[in-house]
Amino acid sequence: MNKSSVQTVLQTMKEDLVRRLGAIDADLCVALEKDSEERATQVENDEVLREMQAEGRDQIAAIDAAIERLNDGTYGKCVKCHHPIGKERLTAVPYTPFCIDCAKSFR
Repeated sequence: MNKSSVQTVLQTMKEDLVRRLGAIDADLCVALEKDSEERATQVENDEVLREMQAEGRDQIAAIDAAIERLNDGTYGKCVKCHHPIGKERLTAVPYTPFCIDCAKSFR
């Protein structure tokens, strides 16, 4: 992939996440039900939404970091070992900062 197409993919992913986070924010702003059973269900759902919200924000930060690496010429190189990241990995997770070997070492 060339720089322009990578930039487009990353920007599209980010825009999709921003839209989804907006929907989550709207759902979290809904007032709690008065009925205790419905309220309990709503609280549980809100907990799940907050987790999704946190994951979405983390993904946006990772995408922003990938865009920064793309702009400074280090995109596609592992930030830990500085070896190239495989094309298949970048296709699957275009914002990844790690090669597969370094990613495995975090598990």
